[in-house]
Amino acid sequence: MRAVIQRVSSAKVAVNSITTGEIKNGLLVLFAAGQGDNDEDIEWAVKKISELRIFEDENSKMNLSVKDVGGSLLVVSQFTLYGDIRKGRRPSFTMSMPPDEAEAMYVRFVDRCRLEGLTVETGEFKAYMQVSLVNDGPVTLIVDSEDRKRSRRAKPPDS
Repeated sequence: MRAVIQRVSSAKVAVNSITTGEIKNGLLVLFAAGQGDNDEDIEWAVKKISELRIFEDENSKMNLSVKDVGGSLLVVSQFTLYGDIRKGRRPSFTMSMPPDEAEAMYVRFVDRCRLEGLTVETGEFKAYMQVSLVNDGPVTLIVDSEDRKRSRRAKPPDS
């Protein structure tokens, strides 16, 4: 599971010139599910995104999370995050989860964010969307569940 998160002072997404989601202060989350992703990946990603301390405190230090500042999420599906451009000039999307499964993962991710107490707006899955934002900082980070899996493999076994 991959997500590009951007700290924003505002963001919105439209389908056919109709706004489907809009937030003020918070995070724009461009979300993609990949082959083999599961509910553990959702739990990890939601916790990571909701608790990332990337908002400034009173001392201008990044010490606050989106939850701490009462921010919102705008979650937009974007399967192209799994585009592989290592060969040729046309991206390959074989690592993306098939659309029906990916949509179910997207819905579960959004629902889990809401269960975390976050206000969540969304785009429309599989639609052609126009996303606009004011990146605050700018602050842009990548959250990838492969990082979770790699860090688990790197830990030595318990003695």
